[in-house]
Amino acid sequence: MNPSASLPGPRGKLLELLARRSFRLGTFKLASGAISSYYLDCRLTTLDAFGGWLTGQVFLDYLRHLPQAVEAVGGLTLGADPIVTSIAVLSAQSPPPINGFLVRKAEKAHGTGRLIEGGILPGQRVAIVEDVCTTAASALQAVEAAAAADLEIAAVLCLVEREEAGGRANLDRFWRERWQRDCPFSAIFQAGEIRRWLEQNPA
Repeated sequence: MNPSASLPGPRGKLLELLARRSFRLGTFKLASGAISSYYLDCRLTTLDAFGGWLTGQVFLDYLRHLPQAVEAVGGLTLGADPIVTSIAVLSAQSPPPINGFLVRKAEKAHGTGRLIEGGILPGQRVAIVEDVCTTAASALQAVEAAAAADLEIAAVLCLVEREEAGGRANLDRFWRERWQRDCPFSAIFQAGEIRRWLEQNPA
């Protein structure tokens, strides 16, 4: 059975593109120091012209179905950059628009000294996005910056969850400690889903 047959439209095409372009089997050392049997570079998909369009479509569809509309979407540079841009541009074609913002890894040492770039306002409802969630360190850094800017975080969404290193648990722990509730975290794909697609659809 071809797994993409059960995933029609942009999501099925995005799954195929991630499997073909971004997923590699082997032995790899991750940024966290852990050793993995595969490597995932989502930027090879999100920075691709067609891949970026698909990513924006899939994320936007998810955001449009949230119980409460979000006014902006952002994440930690640079994994989130192409995702944020794709969502913002595509949302302008089907209003209401969703503006984008980017969280720097450190405050600017010159000019305004801002940590967050983009036209956001305190109190706005936002979603935090990232490409890959492993330990969730990038998402947590973006969440903390957004919270410090008095933004209301309605969702945390990643393109691919690696299902290892406790990323989801780390987000939930942080959320419960700070806001006494579970983190509104979701993933478009699980890494295992991409791996199975590739194994069942060899080139």
